[in-house]
Order: sequence, then C-alpha cells, then structure tokens
Amino acid sequence: MSARTVLTRTLKPGLVAAGLGVVALFASETAVVAGCAGGCLATAPRQAILRPIPAGITQIGEDTGPSDEGPAFRQQVSAFLLDATEVTVRQFAAFVDETGYRTDAELAGESSVFDVRDGGWTSIEGAYWRRPQGPSAPEAVSDHPVTQVSWRDADAFCRAYGARLPTELEWERAARLGQTEDGAVFKAGDTVERDNVYRANVWQGFFPIENEGKDGYRLSAPVGSFGMSPSGLSDMAGNVWEWTASWYRPYASLEENVAGSAADQRVHRGGSYLCDPSFCQGFRVSAREHSTPDSSLENVGFRCAADPAPLALAGQVRNFQHRNERLYEEAL
Repeated sequence: MSARTVLTRTLKPGLVAAGLGVVALFASETAVVAGCAGGCLATAPRQAILRPIPAGITQIGEDTGPSDEGPAFRQQVSAFLLDATEVTVRQFAAFVDETGYRTDAELAGESSVFDVRDGGWTSIEGAYWRRPQGPSAPEAVSDHPVTQVSWRDADAFCRAYGARLPTELEWERAARLGQTEDGAVFKAGDTVERDNVYRANVWQGFFPIENEGKDGYRLSAPVGSFGMSPSGLSDMAGNVWEWTASWYRPYASLEENVAGSAADQRVHRGGSYLCDPSFCQGFRVSAREHSTPDSSLENVGFRCAADPAPLALAGQVRNFQHRNERLYEEAL
C-alpha cells in the first residue's frame, strides 16, 4: 500500500459553542492517516477555532479577471465551518510531534523558495516547514502560518483531526463575506492600502527586486495580524496562499472533480506576501492559483474546514450568520 494512501474513518467531530460565532473543533475519535511510521494517530485536541459560514448563494469568479476566473456564475453553497486562521507552525509542530509525520519536502530533501535576487523560484536542499527559506535561514516562527507543506500534507493534517480542506467554492463563499477587518472584498484594480493603512500582507515595492515591507512584513506575518473579517476570519487576502480540496478545472467542468492524469493540480486561493498589487493581484477574491499535490512552496499554507453539527447552527451562532448575510448582500 502506498505510504500516501489515506486510511481514515469518517469522524464525527465534537462541536462546542465558545462564544458568539465561535466553534471549537476536537476529534471525538482517533483518526488514522498513513504517511508515517505505523500510521499517523492524532488523539490530542487541535487547538483551533472554527467559524460558522452560513449556507447561501454566492458569486464565483469574475468576468473581468484572467480567463480561468470566468465566466462568473452563482452557486448555492451549504453551511460549513472554517478555521479562523491559517494553520500555524505551532499547530503543525504539535501534529508532527504526536504522529511522527514527515512532509513531502522532508522526504524529497528539498523544496521551492523564491529567490528575490533572480526574481524566480529555485529548489533549495533542506528547505521544509521548520526552515521554509532553507537550512541557512531562520526557523519558522510558531505563530506564523505553516508553509512548505504540500496538498497531501495539508490533507493529512486536516483528516487527522476529523476535518478536511475546504473546496474552492467554499473558500470563495467565505471570502466574499469579507476578506479584511473592514469587510473589503478585493476585485481587479483594488488596493490593499486605505488611509495609509495596509489591510493585508502583500508585496510593496518594485517586484520582484525589492519588497519595501511597508505593511510591516517582508515575509509571512503572524496569523491575525491584520484583524478579523466580519465573519471572524483572518488573512483571507494575502499572507500565504491556501490549499483547497479542489482540482484545478475550468469552471464549466467543476463537477468532474477527479484526477485525470499525473499532471493534474490542486487549487490554492487567497494570495500571499509575494503578490504585487500591480502584477498578479493574487489577493483578489476570485484569484486562482494551482500546483501539483506534491508541491511544497514557501508561500503556500492552508486552513481546515468541517461540516456543521446542529449545535453549531443554534442560538447566538445563528444570529452571527444573519449578520454575515446582510454584509454579503451589500457586497453584491
């Protein structure tokens, strides 16, 4: 059996209301994921908060963006839960310490790092999640998003805690409820700066030669550094790209969400600190990027999603969802 075959039961995660619009997820059964000696067993609770994202009809894509973002269409998306923050180095370290999991980058002995001197990507020996820029660079900071994790690594992590990666449509549904603390939903031509305040961690300066770091960061930032959106999510624009569960397909064939060849790629969303507002604008709500499932990059991380239990839709959480809906309708 392949070392990457997932051997996991469908878990029924425990859900606990923890204040207005806040849901804590813990594994109520043991998850087993192959990929490390003896299988990866995650029995300790994951220290994370998930926010309820209400069901609704949302716009997907933009007609004014790159060709793979259109044509725009409207899609019914069911209610789900989404991590308030990107998975951190600390959270991933706890997973590795408990399970002995080894990432694709560790198994390969190298990973992809952006070389600002050459303005392109290069493979660096010894680059992995603890040293995302390579062995001679500083260690990853515990409250920053974990990077140098492949789609397969991200999928294994989420499954080990009874969760999953969000689909591309779920991710955009959540993002269109507001990507930043002020509820902004970025489209083509929008700026992340308002009144001399940067609302997301993206590139400032002459790309790719100089990142001036006017937003306070030249690489990743601690999760939540730019505040929480109205729906309680951080970093839905910039910081690091986020893997989704979806295969990269033209929107017309999204229902064919299966691998067709070894070259098929998975979608990541949200943009990163390497996104120049005058160049790629990856922080736009409709922006799509994609890589092979075994790819590990210094600016790609992830967050987990889960399906809601009835408790998550009751009481104060329901009121929180109604406020999200009003913000969403205004955004349209």
